[in-house]
Amino acid sequence: MLLRQLEYLVALARERHFARAAAACHVSQPSLSAAIRKLERELDVPIVRRGRKFDGLTPEGERVLLWAQRILAEADALRHDLSLMRSSLSGTLRMGAIPTALTAASLLTTPFCERHPHARVSLASLSSREITRRLAEFELDVAMTYLDGEPLGHVRTTPLYEERYLLLTPDDGALAARTFVRWTEVAALPLCLLAPEMRNRRILDGIFEWAGVVALPAVETDTVSALYAHVATHRWSSVIAHAWLHMFGVPDGMRVIPLESPRQAPRVGLVVADRTPEPVLARALLDVAAQIDVRGTLDRLVHDYLR
Repeated sequence: MLLRQLEYLVALARERHFARAAAACHVSQPSLSAAIRKLERELDVPIVRRGRKFDGLTPEGERVLLWAQRILAEADALRHDLSLMRSSLSGTLRMGAIPTALTAASLLTTPFCERHPHARVSLASLSSREITRRLAEFELDVAMTYLDGEPLGHVRTTPLYEERYLLLTPDDGALAARTFVRWTEVAALPLCLLAPEMRNRRILDGIFEWAGVVALPAVETDTVSALYAHVATHRWSSVIAHAWLHMFGVPDGMRVIPLESPRQAPRVGLVVADRTPEPVLARALLDVAAQIDVRGTLDRLVHDYLR
């Protein structure tokens, strides 16, 4: 059994199409098909349901896929471990981040790259549920996500900061002169918020419910940048996470106002799959995180904008 055969199988399961899987692996379709047939003969089980097109994996194939993902992840870990022994950490750190934490990811990735100049970072914006899936299937080394409220699977967590919420509103808005705002007051404003499928929005909806109101935004979006673009027109207000200030700041003609704190602030942190040996690149990022005061950096940023 060759690692290349396992790579072909993982690509086929991901792409669900023989030609696309072959293109992703930079081989011809006949070569990919032949390699998977050879894998079936070596393991003596049917792996792929075959028809005129790819029809999915057999039950045995699904089990082989899980082992293939694990074996390939361990092979990558071995390469990274050996590169570390050569005193020069290399390879690509596969990192996922929820959109609301993506704005603060550079606080970790920049010092990581400075410390390990031969290593690279592949950073993807993913939903919290997609992060859980990709960690379980060895497609990510580390993720930056919410630590509370929804199952994360078998993982190890490193808290980074507690998410704080601010009202972002026009300078001439109804609440612009306030130094403190309640959630009941925010719900009455013309709002632009993230879409309901976003974990941040589900958290905000829970807080509005805790305050006894329902927020009905005029505009919903699945990206923080689009939210800022709408709010910058001065027609809408929004509830923003304080980490967004690190990337987007406060648009001209807008101001931020503290909101009353919910009973429990959501925690954001780093998550790695609970397995041994731990991916070397993930451990290197955790070592960087242990020396960076992410919470303090973001809190100071809020203080500067509220002065």
